[in-house]
Amino acid sequence: MTAVGSSRLGRLAQREREREPPPLERCELCSAPIAADHRHLMDLQSREVMCACQACTVLFDRGAAGGGHYRLVPTRRARLDDEVLTDAMWEELRLPVDIAFFLRSSAEDRQMAFYPGPMGATECLLTVELGILETLEPDVEALLVNRAQGAREQWIVPIDDCFRLVGLIRTHWRGLTGGKEVWQALPRFFEELDGEERRS
Repeated sequence: MTAVGSSRLGRLAQREREREPPPLERCELCSAPIAADHRHLMDLQSREVMCACQACTVLFDRGAAGGGHYRLVPTRRARLDDEVLTDAMWEELRLPVDIAFFLRSSAEDRQMAFYPGPMGATECLLTVELGILETLEPDVEALLVNRAQGAREQWIVPIDDCFRLVGLIRTHWRGLTGGKEVWQALPRFFEELDGEERRS
């Protein structure tokens, strides 16, 4: 298994830990000031998410834009009623936690699976093929599965939602089992996804 690091995740976790108001954010392409509610680009080479202003969002809101280097992160969020990942398929993954996200990588031309933990997102061997991933935008849309505390939730989400979840777990995790704080924060995260889906 391979740990996936991100300096942006580290900054998000540090900011959350210190409870400081966020500094004025700027577009990471043109340095223009941006509002708190803004879009993101995925740097396909570094796998980092970058903040983007409205002008850069419009610029990259085309399939051919970015020259294969950047891709605009979509905003679609959809809770799936049909079971995409069965109990048998989940068991076959042998994950140490009950939350994972899945995507299709264009650079590696394969489906990939990750689970969040106190050290970030860790890739695990994906032993099953998920047909739904072929219908998602590669690199920037993911299938997010939540089976923690008896849940059976499956979502199509933008990849930055998965990064937010990883940052939340890194920030709140305590000890070997996570501690009370993280298990209180996780249900709130998925409740917020419900609200964001309705606004999408």
